[in-house]
Amino acid sequence: MSKAAELAALIGSGQAQGDKNLIINGAATVHQRGNQTASNGSAVYFVDRWNMYHNSGALAANLQQSTVVPSGQGFNNSILVDCTTVDSSVGAAEVALLRQIIEGQNLQRLAYGSSGAKSLTISFWVRSTKTGIYVVDIYHADATARTQSHQYTISQADTWEYKTLTFSGDTSIATDNDNAATFYVQWVLMSGTDHTSGSLATTWQNQTDVNRFVGQVNFFDSTSNNFYLTGVQMEVGDVATAFEHEDIATTLRKCKRYYELLDTTIYPVNYSTVSLANFFWTEQKRAQPTLTVDTNNGGFNLYPEQTSGGYIYKSSANSTAVLNMRGNSEL
Repeated sequence: MSKAAELAALIGSGQAQGDKNLIINGAATVHQRGNQTASNGSAVYFVDRWNMYHNSGALAANLQQSTVVPSGQGFNNSILVDCTTVDSSVGAAEVALLRQIIEGQNLQRLAYGSSGAKSLTISFWVRSTKTGIYVVDIYHADATARTQSHQYTISQADTWEYKTLTFSGDTSIATDNDNAATFYVQWVLMSGTDHTSGSLATTWQNQTDVNRFVGQVNFFDSTSNNFYLTGVQMEVGDVATAFEHEDIATTLRKCKRYYELLDTTIYPVNYSTVSLANFFWTEQKRAQPTLTVDTNNGGFNLYPEQTSGGYIYKSSANSTAVLNMRGNSEL
């Protein structure tokens, strides 16, 4: 096949389009929040667009951006989950998931709910102290919840391995064209029997928990265990193509739609009886964000005011600056 014909075939399959990777920050290059600690029963975001959820009362983990990467692949960073407290007796309902959540309007190219529904291929580099079978699960949250899961094996401890998994298209249920959570793409790290006692759902099916994480090892059985992930790509088609290395500005812009550190000092104007200042995000948010600041010694009230900016206000004279506004509109 000629180069022109090869390129035409890739374009036709959807594999050679710009932004072919449906995963944002798959190389873990953007890390606005800094390292975090996993807490029980909530999704803890750390490396941008990535969160870890677990519902175990026992385990704990450090969640970090790491510089441990596979050699010669062009990566500088990876995601690191470092087990710091074990869960050696996993409860039936317990799970631990490293995941990225994708909004529906970014998935319209898949044509789900039609006869032309397209398959997806997920490729990634992974390294773990804990060998054995792991599971990647896609949970489709729209309408009737649907799932599909595939196993991969980590064969050698503390060694980078490249994995590819292909998920069939779903002709039954469409993805909503909105800014809400639609796909949960999940790297399973631990699971109890409520999610492992059935037969793995390797094609799309209505959510049946026992079929989702079959065979999954318990990564959280030793404080010596580390799990690294980088070069994550999810693309249309049955073939994994080379990882799409983006420039940092493009990746940062995509991440800021969901979370932004406005790395600046906001000085209010003192109007004798009130103090007020406006601020503007560098990227419009997915939805009106929740606001926090690193330093707010003046005790200003924070107002997000839709998706492009907001203001700080105090009903008394106060000239104290606010430092580092943070806007969170994660899914």
